[in-house]
Amino acid sequence: MTGGGTRRFERLRQTLFGRRYWSKYRFTAGNEVRLFRSGEGFFASLIERIDAAGKDVVLETYIFCNDSAGQAVSAALLRAADRGVRVRVITDGIGTARLALFNDWPTRGVEHRIYNPHLFGRFGFSRTHRKLAVVDDQVAWCGGINIVDDYENDGVRLPYRRWDFAVELQGPVVADVREAFEVQWHRIRFGHRPVESLQPDFALKDDTSPSAPARGRNRSTDLRGAGEPAVAFVARDNLINRRAIEKAYLTAIGQARAEVLLANPYFMPGRKLRRALTFAARRGVDVKLIIGRKEFAALDYAVPFLYRSLLKAGVKIAEYEKTMLHGKVAVVDSNWGTVGSSNLDALSLMLNNEANVVLVMDPQIDALREAILTAFDESRRIDLAHYEARPAGERLLNWLAYNTYRVVMKLLTVGGYD
Repeated sequence: MTGGGTRRFERLRQTLFGRRYWSKYRFTAGNEVRLFRSGEGFFASLIERIDAAGKDVVLETYIFCNDSAGQAVSAALLRAADRGVRVRVITDGIGTARLALFNDWPTRGVEHRIYNPHLFGRFGFSRTHRKLAVVDDQVAWCGGINIVDDYENDGVRLPYRRWDFAVELQGPVVADVREAFEVQWHRIRFGHRPVESLQPDFALKDDTSPSAPARGRNRSTDLRGAGEPAVAFVARDNLINRRAIEKAYLTAIGQARAEVLLANPYFMPGRKLRRALTFAARRGVDVKLIIGRKEFAALDYAVPFLYRSLLKAGVKIAEYEKTMLHGKVAVVDSNWGTVGSSNLDALSLMLNNEANVVLVMDPQIDALREAILTAFDESRRIDLAHYEARPAGERLLNWLAYNTYRVVMKLLTVGGYD
């Protein structure tokens, strides 16, 4: 890294790891990260680890389908429970149907809790949209991949594998993933009580071990060197981490000097994130944005309303239509990256329980960057002149769809969405 690059990284490191984020997330060094670009590798890794589990398996997902992927994962969970491993699963009440395969779980020892079983439940409108797993406190997973076949989407066969990502983690960060699950497990039972009163069961985690979270000390001491790879698990909830994921994006984009690559299926962020992207483009940063389409028609009409200000600032926008784009990923300056469950819309940034992993100086960032650039090249570019020449009826439809979305989201977020 050049001298200027080192100084920029040090400024980014100080901003990311400084005191202002103590209650949000921590960075740790000494982790191993493995990137998966599809469910195929992710499910193989997860099932292999579950089959080797000796004491504890936890899994949290928005969607658990009764298809080939779901049946394979369920079978692995049952095998683990049969040999005496404690197995716990959280699914979302709207994202996951009441599946027949769940009937065997309680009789075989798999503990199952449902987050917010109804559309408006004890946790309001929020969902658990996270995709997490931990086995024996040694290996964790986080990303955007649900327990669903790569080619299936609401009964329709996709032409190519769903474009999605997850990471397998080993090292100190695993303790943070496990803690997030424990808090959620007890929150479902007790509701939104103070975190300290939940008293989650950490019996399987040794808090005196070198990998345990270091409470109350400066997170920058975890790095042991400015150029050393670091990983942070960033969870979003409606308690103390309401804007943690959004702030992680804002900080990285605000520090960008050369490149911002961002891919997301539901791009409806508030003004702060849109401004961060336009400001970055105006100061000469190469900003490339990939947006998914053809899943929710309302968003297909609403999202283009945002294109004008972004394009005029120099942001390069492309719409991905090769298959279903489900990945929620970003890379900044080739030394910061994120993989997770959080869309860039009001629901993910302000209502749902979400989880991302942030990587700094990790070797896997290069592979993630390559995947995003390849997808950008395979996408349909949005040209400003062509965009401005849209028929009046289409422009009106975009305006109506966007403002309808904005009003609804303001109501659901009690005015928080801007």
